[in-house]
Amino acid sequence: MASAPQQSQLPLFYQALEPLSSEAHTNFKLRPADKAAFVVGNHAIPLTVDEFTLVQRTMPIVFTVDENPVPIALMGLNEGVNVFVADDGKFADNTGYVPAYIRRYPFMLAKLHPDAQELSLCFDPTTDIIGAFEEGDPLFTDGKPSEITTNILKFNETFEEAGARTNNFMQDLKELGLLMDGEVSIQPDGADQPFVYRGFQMVNEEKLNDLRGDQLRKIQKNGMLPLLYAHLFSLSLMREIFGMQVSQGKMPVPELQLQS
Repeated sequence: MASAPQQSQLPLFYQALEPLSSEAHTNFKLRPADKAAFVVGNHAIPLTVDEFTLVQRTMPIVFTVDENPVPIALMGLNEGVNVFVADDGKFADNTGYVPAYIRRYPFMLAKLHPDAQELSLCFDPTTDIIGAFEEGDPLFTDGKPSEITTNILKFNETFEEAGARTNNFMQDLKELGLLMDGEVSIQPDGADQPFVYRGFQMVNEEKLNDLRGDQLRKIQKNGMLPLLYAHLFSLSLMREIFGMQVSQGKMPVPELQLQS
């Protein structure tokens, strides 16, 4: 049986990681799930560039302020607030698109050892949808991965490939110097003060418009330009998300910063 992967810095949602094994998990099954309790209270979800055009219809797309920023979808403007997921983990009817980062849980590809060359399919053993249950879809058949496990592996491989494209996109974005600190001020009717959101990055539209011809041609050819505009267009949804927070009784306190 393979040893467990490094767990010192687990990604968002994951409490632990265990490699999926035909020996250790031969009788394990995957229960169908209509809820995502692990998303409750999480407002910023990592994105890949493959998802920009889908996400920008319902959620703002911004970038973190880390040394190595990543794109995130905002499912709420305030920490602990998610307007698309109820307290019981059910998605709202108007969610539209669920980011792949959410859909891959409780599985992910990870290195079993720091020096490993290949990624192995792992899962979070604390989840309640994988186990030696009577009901559910078997993860192994006759000691071999079942069709559902094969499909899960393919999905995670596709996700990793999209992650690599996202890393390249972010590297180009940094080299072009297009990111700037973001700020959104929302003045609702009847409020004495505006609600100001910071703590994220966005594309500087002026710098984008001032790119040299060779730079512009490069981002046109590599498909980067429509992704930048998908991000910029999505920012108008900030006020819509704010309105959803208000209608759901999740009114934020003025002058709170967006925590990413």
